[in-house]
Amino acid sequence: MTRLRRLFLAPSVTLTVLLFLTPLGILLVYTFLTRGAYGGMGAPWTLENWVRVADPLYLGILVRSVLAAAVSTLLCLVLGFPLALFISRAGRRKNLYLFLVVLPFWTSFLIRTYAWMFLLRDTGLINTLLISAGIVREPLPLLYNYGAVVLGLVYGYLPFMVLPLYAALERIDSNLLEASSDLGAHPWQTLKRVVLPLSAPGVRAGLILVFIPCLGAYLTPDLLGGGKTILIGTLIQNQFSTARDWPFGSAVSLALMAAVMVLLMVLARRHGDSLL
Repeated sequence: MTRLRRLFLAPSVTLTVLLFLTPLGILLVYTFLTRGAYGGMGAPWTLENWVRVADPLYLGILVRSVLAAAVSTLLCLVLGFPLALFISRAGRRKNLYLFLVVLPFWTSFLIRTYAWMFLLRDTGLINTLLISAGIVREPLPLLYNYGAVVLGLVYGYLPFMVLPLYAALERIDSNLLEASSDLGAHPWQTLKRVVLPLSAPGVRAGLILVFIPCLGAYLTPDLLGGGKTILIGTLIQNQFSTARDWPFGSAVSLALMAAVMVLLMVLARRHGDSLL
């Protein structure tokens, strides 16, 4: 049985090594190289890239990225939990509502981000309606700021919060809710003492599924932030494209990955098998 198990695991292990561990190993080697005068990289070997990662400038970008990801994740939870609870109690229409939740995935994320740019710009729909209604005299600065980035992240990753929450809430036995009501609990008490504890695995899964991609996002901050809101994902993308500093970009990428892995290990140790 051990030989048979190893035989069946061999293809997946091979793919993991080739497609995951090998690229990470290449990035690790890049972090110890020196950027060339016209891009590229080569000798001498150095630790300068890792020293630059600890620079206060880049640490500030990391902190700002963590805050943006945390705020976006919290907003996704606040907005997604009532929606997931509604869908889980929607009866025969729950499939329709789930379809509407995943419907945005049928369109390119880039196109949806551009749509927000058209809505939020000075001559966009929102400002045009506000000015036409006489609510404001001048266009509001809705685009190219921190708020626009958070809005884009919440819009883009809200379904990743709703789906695991729905999966957890849908498994809750309705008899438990009826029993809570029969015992005199108010709806808020039922929500606090019954629904929330039983949906905790879905909450944790949603937090992870939203926080991690928000932390490394670069398209939304780049387009909706307009260069005024630099997050860690934008920094990494700029190092590989505009600055052509692959060694430093590799160091920042691995540092971000290490930070996320440490966070996941802490959560896994705290919650054990109930993490997901």
